[in-house]
Amino acid sequence: MTSFDKLTIETPEQTALELPLAGIGSRFLALAVDYLIQFIALMALIILLMSVTIPWPWLAQWVEVLLIFVFFFLSQAYFAFFEALWNGQSPGKRYTRLRVIKEDGRPVSVADAVARNLLRIVDWLPGIYAVGIVTMLLNRQNKRLGDYVAGTVVVHEKPFEEMQLAWELAERPGAPLFHASRLSPDEFALVETFLQRRSHLSDDVRRDMARQIADRVAGTLGTPPALRAVPEVFLEGIARERRGAHRR
Repeated sequence: MTSFDKLTIETPEQTALELPLAGIGSRFLALAVDYLIQFIALMALIILLMSVTIPWPWLAQWVEVLLIFVFFFLSQAYFAFFEALWNGQSPGKRYTRLRVIKEDGRPVSVADAVARNLLRIVDWLPGIYAVGIVTMLLNRQNKRLGDYVAGTVVVHEKPFEEMQLAWELAERPGAPLFHASRLSPDEFALVETFLQRRSHLSDDVRRDMARQIADRVAGTLGTPPALRAVPEVFLEGIARERRGAHRR
């Protein structure tokens, strides 16, 4: 589900998490940082090569090849390389705390990073990123053409960290991450009761109860804040872990 400023995604346990979408302004700030890095890197390389005397013609030819390769990397492969290496972030996105993710909240793959950046040259047409700007203005998720091809969106960083935690917990069933066996029967019954009845609660009451129960059981388990950043996801993980332990 998408509003004009956020993407709502359900975790595998049907917990709704809201991810603020990156607007055109924040995305262009990240892009400006990336282009500044590209420009500085290219200028530094050119100045370095101009200051070095190359006595052999064959070596000068290899230097030209190197320059062509570096120019291609900086202009075409830079974004795909960093987004694949840094889980959806280029240096500019990391600086502005933005991240590319899949529409369902999962991290991007190498193929996704390559696919979304193959059309970056089209977004520039006919100049000053015109196609990209128009495309982003015409859809509610601020997608450019590459995002449509790869099935991606750009979101602000912190909420994504919570979303990633939700998927990690869902993909590690039974892993002794929380040591849920330390909970007393009454504490575990409290967790289970909340999870069973939460769909009947109003949003505000549901969030408050989840936070209160999470704080209570976290005290027993000694869970660090990072693992309970999303209270409902934390409680779901505890319940899954406890049930898995009982089945073994």
